Amino acid sequence: MVGVYTPGGDASRIAFFGLFALQHRGQESAGIATSDGRSLRVHTDMGLVTQIFREEELYPLAGDMAIGHTRYSTTGSSQECNAQPLLVHGVHGELALGHNGNVVNALDLRRQLRNQWGCNFTTTTDSEVIAYLLANAPGETWEERTQYCQRTLQGAFSVVVLTHDTLIGMRDPLGVRPMCIGRLDSGWVIASETCALDHLGATLLREVEPGETVIVDSKGMTSHKRPGTNGRRALCVFELIYFARPDSVLDDTLVYSSRLQMGAQLAVEHPVDADVVIGIPDSANAAAVGYAQEAGIPYSEGLVKNRYVGRTFIEPDQRLRDLGVQLKFNPLPGVVKGKRVIVVDDSIVRGTTTPHVVSLLRRAGAVEVHMRVCAPPIRHPCHLGVDMATRRELIAANKSIDGIRDFVGADSLGYLSVDGLLKVVQGTSGGFCDACFTGNYPIPVQLEMDKLVLEHSQDPA
Repeated sequence: MVGVYTPGGDASRIAFFGLFALQHRGQESAGIATSDGRSLRVHTDMGLVTQIFREEELYPLAGDMAIGHTRYSTTGSSQECNAQPLLVHGVHGELALGHNGNVVNALDLRRQLRNQWGCNFTTTTDSEVIAYLLANAPGETWEERTQYCQRTLQGAFSVVVLTHDTLIGMRDPLGVRPMCIGRLDSGWVIASETCALDHLGATLLREVEPGETVIVDSKGMTSHKRPGTNGRRALCVFELIYFARPDSVLDDTLVYSSRLQMGAQLAVEHPVDADVVIGIPDSANAAAVGYAQEAGIPYSEGLVKNRYVGRTFIEPDQRLRDLGVQLKFNPLPGVVKGKRVIVVDDSIVRGTTTPHVVSLLRRAGAVEVHMRVCAPPIRHPCHLGVDMATRRELIAANKSIDGIRDFVGADSLGYLSVDGLLKVVQGTSGGFCDACFTGNYPIPVQLEMDKLVLEHSQDPA
């Protein structure tokens, strides 16, 4: 997601290029909302940013303020009504909102908002709950209303909000999902990752702090911290492993550097005699380089990725994941034929990709295939913004390491340990959520939550 305040500028086009830089965070739908100081305009659709926005879509989105969003569904199915930004009307007028994360008390709040405040919900997302809560929150100022939301919402929420004359960025008290703010000439940019600021030519000021709200209007930018925030942090460690782009800075650390160190630690924990190290492109390339450097084994590209196939991990259902994997990779026989190959991957979640990759490499002539994974075994679902579904779909929750090795067809399999992962990332300034590995959630959650809970609810949408 991205937010733009650019006095006298064309905010929708800036938001478009910001979203293009953040396409990796969601591929199901996208949208942009703008304000010209009098009214809000929104355009959303299913698909990729470049499929949705051309000149005829951008031209009507006039104004010097905008927010944009690319959707990766964690609550609510992948359908057009759930595309963001969402436009809602409340006692404080209309606002548009984009949200990254997952609100665990969304069902209770939706019932409360409908019964007590008469809100009319038209989507099945927790994001609409946040939007209506903010549009009707008690308080005379946006500072007071956002503080009410900070106290009421439970879970992960990095949010950008647009009103007729104000741009708002709000991050949950644990800082589970990333958010940063930068300067663009005389204006401001809020974004999920710093790579968006880089592409826009904006100067990174800093990351938005956990529990912080930043409000931008004609008077400038003001910061408001939630009272009582105890300094505890829980940035999703999977952002560093997989989600974020390698050229982004998270928690004051370049993501590429973290992945390089993960690979090196993996080589220390799981060495093996081999001839070449390759990575699963693109998110595991840095870890593969780190592994090769630490092990003293040559690194090479061994798989070519079709750049026009998206990230299969974040496809909305298993059928699309399977199809995407078949189209995604092609081996380089000249690199792997007759070789003992170490394959470094960022994670094994459902086990969709790995058997295909091992099979491809064997057909290309690899005599041994050793899988190395720079994330620990994922045994628990995420309830804070990553669609890892239920425990029965997580291969490591249902099979031993040896069982997974046999399932994927590898000669050996080694995962980075939780201690090894934390050794790498704890060099940064904050704490992390590692619940998908350990089951230790930073807040109480319902252990078998359903991403379609708002659709299955007895309450009508």
